[in-house]
This record gives sequence, C-alpha cells and structure tokens, in this order.
Amino acid sequence: MSDPGPATAESHQSRPSPRIPVASGGPAPSPAPAAARRTGLLVTLILGGLTAVPPLSMDMYLPALPAVTQSLHSPAATVQLTLTTCLAGMALGQMVVGPMSDKWGRRRPLLIGMVVYILATAVCAVAPNAEFLIAARLVQGLAGAAGIVIARAVVRDMYDGVAMARFFSTLMLISGVAPVVAPLLGGQILRVTDWRGVFVVLTVIGVLLTLVVWRKLHETLPPERRHAGGLGAALHTMRGLITDRVFAGYLLVSAFAFAALFAYISASPFVIQEIYGASAQTYSMLFGINSIGLVLLGQINGKVLVGRVSLDKVLAVGLGLITLAAVALLLMSTGVFGHVGLVPMAAGLFVLMASMGLVMPSTNTQALLRTSHAAGSASALLGTSTFLMGAVASPLVGIAGEGTAVPMAVVQCSCALLAVVCFLGLCRPWQRREESTEDGTHREGNRL
Repeated sequence: MSDPGPATAESHQSRPSPRIPVASGGPAPSPAPAAARRTGLLVTLILGGLTAVPPLSMDMYLPALPAVTQSLHSPAATVQLTLTTCLAGMALGQMVVGPMSDKWGRRRPLLIGMVVYILATAVCAVAPNAEFLIAARLVQGLAGAAGIVIARAVVRDMYDGVAMARFFSTLMLISGVAPVVAPLLGGQILRVTDWRGVFVVLTVIGVLLTLVVWRKLHETLPPERRHAGGLGAALHTMRGLITDRVFAGYLLVSAFAFAALFAYISASPFVIQEIYGASAQTYSMLFGINSIGLVLLGQINGKVLVGRVSLDKVLAVGLGLITLAAVALLLMSTGVFGHVGLVPMAAGLFVLMASMGLVMPSTNTQALLRTSHAAGSASALLGTSTFLMGAVASPLVGIAGEGTAVPMAVVQCSCALLAVVCFLGLCRPWQRREESTEDGTHREGNRL
C-alpha cells in the first residue's frame, strides 16, 4: 500500500470553533456568539442521537434474546443471526449512503434512510418467525446506516485536528448514554410486555429523531465541495483510500477492536444469564456499568488527554488494556484459575469495554484527518469495516453452544492481538513522527 504521508500542519490545525451548518440554499450570515453556541449544541445533540441509533437498535434488544428463542421456538444460534444481519445491513448500507452523501449532500440521504428505518423497525415488532425477523433486521440495519455514516461525515465537514478528536469524544458521551440506558430500558420493557414491545419503542424513537433532523439539521456540505461522479468515481475514491497504508491501518485497528467489543455484546446475554444465572435486570445493570466506563474514559480522553498527549499514545494504551483484558478473560473461561464467579468475569468485561473509550475516537480521528476530500466515502469505509467484522464475530461466539464462554474469549483475544499488529505494522506512528521532523512539518495527533 502507498503512504501519502502526513498532510501539512496548516490543513490540520484545530479550529477554535466549528463551522456551523447552514441551510443548503446558500451561506447564512455569521450568527452572534450566543446563537452560534446554541446552534452548535443543537447539532451536537442531533449527531449524538444519530450515532445512538446502532446501540439502541442492538442493546435494547439484548436482554430479550433468551425470550426470543423461546417465543419463536428457535435455537440461540439462529436468534443471534438477528444481530449479525442487523450489523451486516449497517455495514453494507454505509457503503451506499457514504458516497451518496458526498454526491448529493448529507441531508437528503439521511432523511430517506431514517424513514426506511422506521418502517423496518415496525415490521420487526410483528415478525411471525425467526426468519422473518432476520430479514427485517437486515433492512433495519441497511437503513440505520445512514445516521452512522452521515454523522461522522458531518463532523469532518465541521472540524479538523484536535477539535475533531474532542468532538468525537463529546459524541461518545452522548451516544454512550444509549448503551447505558438501552439494556436497562429493554429490561424494564420486558417486565410489562414481551420482546415485541422493544421494537415498538425503537419505532417511536426513530420517528422523533427523524422529525428533529428534518426541522433542525441543515446541510453541511456545500454544492461546490460535492463529487459529481457516479458509482465509478465513488469506487475509485474508495480504492485510493484503501491503498493509503496509514488510513487502512487505522481502519483495521478500529474494525478488530469493534469485533472484540461485539463478541462481548452478542455473547454476554448468554454468558451472564445462562452460565452465571443472573437475571435480565442484573445483566442490564452490568451492561450499563460497562457502558458508563466507556463514556468516562472517552471523556477523560477528550477533556484531559487530547491536545496534551498524542492520539497514537492514547490509542496504544487503549489497545494494551483491551489485550490484557481479553487474555485475562480467556484464562478465566478456560479454567486456568479454577472456577471463577461472576465478579471477576464482569471486571474483565468492564476493562475491555471501557477501553474502547480511548480507542474508537482516536482511530476515527486519525483516519478522517487524512480524508477531507472524501469524508463520506471514508466514513463509509470505517463504518463498513467495523460492522462487517462485528457481524463475523457474532456467530463465532456461539459456535460451542450456550454453556461456555471460551469462544467469546478466544474471539476477543484474537481480535485484540490483530488490532495491535495492524497498529504497529501499518500505522507505524514512530515512522510518521520521523518524517514530520525531517521535513519540518508537524501534524497534531500523529506525534508518538
């Protein structure tokens, strides 16, 4: 793969304030400072809501997985495919929506995707069997991809450098509330209704978010910055991104880290509830605690570390913690320490999930810093790789049945080690630091 090298310092200096999005009809007059702050806060909340759609769609449903197996008379491996197909849909959908947003702007593809998401989620609520539910979840994922990919592209439209890294950490605070609230809400919904009620609630959330997007989120990609080409031009752009060694490295690090996380997401309902005998409410509480850890580390990253410590150093620490946690989980699940209870296993899962708060913002920022010319396509590649890798990890964790956590730990450990290999072998942050020193330029976030 080729390495175009770091961009100039000028192109990646962080801005003191975001480019506030305006209506697509033309540039608006500069708002007063107070109005700009209100607009920026509103956009932050909207983008946070869009990035919360995937964890809401996945995590609110998790406590219901054992109930779905009984209701639809299907084995656990088949029901887990409802997670896999949703992830696969989100991955493939981003490959379509990302280039579309570079060509037609961010707003139109987003609204179309949200409407289809609402319809597909409503269909999930009335699915008569597992096969129908799997198909509906695929469409739900395809449509829900619009919110994920376009939210990242809008951030790239508005921010550069350190400011972008901080904004991604802020988004993690907002979207991180979703995995905290979602399983808790899902557990409470199951107290008053069955698993179908989960999808009814998701449908209502989709309707409300779509109305807010339609009324308040204006276009951030002006016509002069859009790509006029069709499918061929989009594929050419993506090929150029993939052959950038450093971009590909961060893409793979993000994908493998997410696969380790999703191995936990898809297997933990059975590990916690079936192997350790915890209730759906206890599982939801533990999942919420882990999500709080992810949010807290993400905020420490954005508020304390960014601008003081290089993004690559933060990423290295995060990958190290994930690897240590995955190894510990593997040793515990294989009985090296004898029979361990729920607390040690939960502690290992907490460290693994919380460390994602250091890894995900750093990989997204470092990858998107190199792709200002095609933020939609780059965002699509980032999202597609992570969700496809998660879709592959999902069925693997249940390959040995519901009575063992070994497959989950094996997948997590393997993915963590592969992420480290990609970081060292492709990203090579020390090499980019030397290049930056030799040519006299410096890019914030690539210093190690």
